[in-house]
Parts: sequence; C-alpha cells; structure tokens
Amino acid sequence: MKLILSRKGFDSSSGGCPNPIFPDGRMLALPIPDSDSQITYDEIDYQHPDYGLLKVSDLVSQLTQKRVKPKSGAHLDPDLIQYAYARSERWRPVLGQTGAAQGHLAKQGVGEGDVFVFFGVFRDVELYKEGRRKAVWRFVPGTKPKHIIWGWMKVGKLLPVDQTDFLNPEYAWLNYHPHLHGSHSRGESEPNNTLYLSFDSGVFPKVKETLILTDPDSQKPTYWQLPACFYPKNSESALTYHQKLNRWSQTEEDAANGLCHLQCAARGQEFVLDLDSYSDVHGWLEELLRL
Repeated sequence: MKLILSRKGFDSSSGGCPNPIFPDGRMLALPIPDSDSQITYDEIDYQHPDYGLLKVSDLVSQLTQKRVKPKSGAHLDPDLIQYAYARSERWRPVLGQTGAAQGHLAKQGVGEGDVFVFFGVFRDVELYKEGRRKAVWRFVPGTKPKHIIWGWMKVGKLLPVDQTDFLNPEYAWLNYHPHLHGSHSRGESEPNNTLYLSFDSGVFPKVKETLILTDPDSQKPTYWQLPACFYPKNSESALTYHQKLNRWSQTEEDAANGLCHLQCAARGQEFVLDLDSYSDVHGWLEELLRL
C-alpha cells in the first residue's frame, strides 16, 4: 500500500493566497483557477453551520482582493464534496492528475487501494464586515500560513482519459470534470491525463493538532513536524521528492517525543511513500482516517 501526500488547493502560485480557516476552526480548500474549466467559482457552494450557504466566488474574490473573479474558471479537483456543485446522481469523488505529476505517480506504481492524503496552505480568516447582502472575509492580521491536511481519498479505479469512453453511461457523469476540457483533454499535450475514482474518501471539517504538518514554532509552512515513523530508513525508501537525507532531522528531544522534522520540497505535488517499508506510518494513517 502506498501513501501519497498530495498538495492541493490555493497557494501563492495557484490562486495567490492561502485557503481559509474560519473562526470556528472549519477549513475549506479552494479550487485553483483554471481558464479551461467549464465550472466557474460562482457555481460552487460551501455550507457553513454558522454562516449558511457561502458562495466560493465571494470567498476567492475577497481573499485575493478581486484578483480572482467570480466568473473565472475553477479547477474543482480533487472533487470530494457532493453538494458543492450540481452533478449527476452517479457522481462519486474523483481526482485528476496529468503531466509530470501523473508520470511520477505511475512510476511509483500508485493504483487501486492506495491512499491520497491532501494537504494545502491555510490561514485564519475573520468576518471583517457583515453587510445586508453578504459577509466580507479577510485574513486575520498577523497570522501565519500553515500546511494542514484537509482531506483524503482511497483509490478505487484508474481511468486513463485517452483510453476511456466518456459516452458510456458508466462514465458519462464525469464530463463536467476539468480534466476532460481544454488543454487537459488533448492527448498530444497531456499524454498522462488520468482520473482516479474513489473507493472511499472524506474531508476533515475542522483543524486539529494531528492534521497540522507545519512545525508550531516555524515561520514558514514548509518546515514540517512529523511523527517519528516518517523518518527515513535510507534514501532509497524515503518519501519521494525528499530522498536527500539532509532535508530530514531528528534531535534527541524529537526522538524522545516520537517526532522528526522535514524541510518540505517547495515544488512537486505528489509525494509517495511505500508503506510496506514503513508499517508504523500505516498505523498512523489508519488512526488518522479511521480506515
């Protein structure tokens, strides 16, 4: 079984800002902009128990200071929340990947039964103004961004886009997905374009300590504090993109507390760890997801 730590949602390069953590600790991973997508931000909803049905278009417009427009295309992927968008009754959670990132997943043999754990960069937001028409949100001044785990998906089936008949009723419901439109759909430019259908999946509604990857004392989200079971046995078996052992550290105090530290790669979307070599990480994953 393989674990894939998968970076998804808004960040400084895709969207231009962190994803929001609401005052009650609930978090929302925002779909990144995608000019080829047939889905726009004003078609995506988020239900908050205190603030009601929020338009994602309002959130992205306010948090990016209107750099991302309500009518902009939204890359709704991974697509894990059923009510977020109008869809077919056949819908099930799905992830798309392509290009070099999909090439890396294929090289690592990622497939049925493996588990994606999605993380992103998040920051606290507050209700800045509450007008008669809609709430106005902003990032809380002085707060820092953090890498936080926000969702997961266990792979049920792989669908190579250039080998799948999306006119077949079994798969026709997928025609809304961004990976079937624009440049993603052109086999010449996207030869690795693949959809991963879920066997099981979920999102974590609220931040809790076990979901935070960033070291609590770090000013940068990319400096992680992890359970000691992630510490590499050797460079060959280490988490991919992090096989240079100087990225990892473990002091005596870390070891005593069951921890280690990692300087996370600034680039790369999919970090893969083969749990056959890291059985204790398998236990961590089961505890995290209650599989």
